[in-house]
Amino acid sequence: MNDPTPVATPAFLRGLRQSVPFLVVMMPFGMLFGVLGTEAGLTMFEVVAFSLTVFAGASQFAALQMMQDQAPVWAIFATAMAVNLRLLMYSVALTPHLGAAPLGTRAVIAYFLVDQSFAQSIAEYTRRPEMTMPEKTAFFFGAVLPVTVMWFATSVAGAGMGQIIPPEYALDFALPITFLAMVAPMLRSRAELAAAVVSVAGTLALIRLPYGTGLLVAAGLAMAAGVLVENMTDRKAAP
Repeated sequence: MNDPTPVATPAFLRGLRQSVPFLVVMMPFGMLFGVLGTEAGLTMFEVVAFSLTVFAGASQFAALQMMQDQAPVWAIFATAMAVNLRLLMYSVALTPHLGAAPLGTRAVIAYFLVDQSFAQSIAEYTRRPEMTMPEKTAFFFGAVLPVTVMWFATSVAGAGMGQIIPPEYALDFALPITFLAMVAPMLRSRAELAAAVVSVAGTLALIRLPYGTGLLVAAGLAMAAGVLVENMTDRKAAP
């Protein structure tokens, strides 16, 4: 049987090259997570363990915010799961391309499935429908490798910085600003805008609910609003 490595190497290198622009974004976010993690009382070991076990920036920031609010574990877990629901849709979209890979390979892909690796991979698979399975998996791992290294390295660096930053600097304000910076560029369609408006309005209206449960309810309402607007838009566009 022929060794697929020489065939897959160019795809791996393409993934590496295409992921370079994401590093500019990953660096400040990784450092910010490390700094805020130590500001919230986590040790450097706990910050690193957090990134290793979760490896999902948005849900890590959400969980960190709720930890600062002293929410119960179940509420933190539910919030992180709600934020990560998009990864389920990513998995469905990648299944036609990577679903035939060995189980062990798919398990590793599932761990490294993040916004950047999904966006690059689905775009590459669409541009190059002739890619073989070894090429597709090689491209995916090439795309996610620099992002992974940068996230872990900057998280550790941020945690080190956070230990020497005086507590009176109070960097808590950076969390909501971070979420705004992450979400705002994604709001392109009417459905996404509707979901954003409903989520903000719902969160403010339900802010007095205990343990941040208003955020979970608002998230459900936002998703429902987004689906409703998208379905209405599709019906209007249909002949």
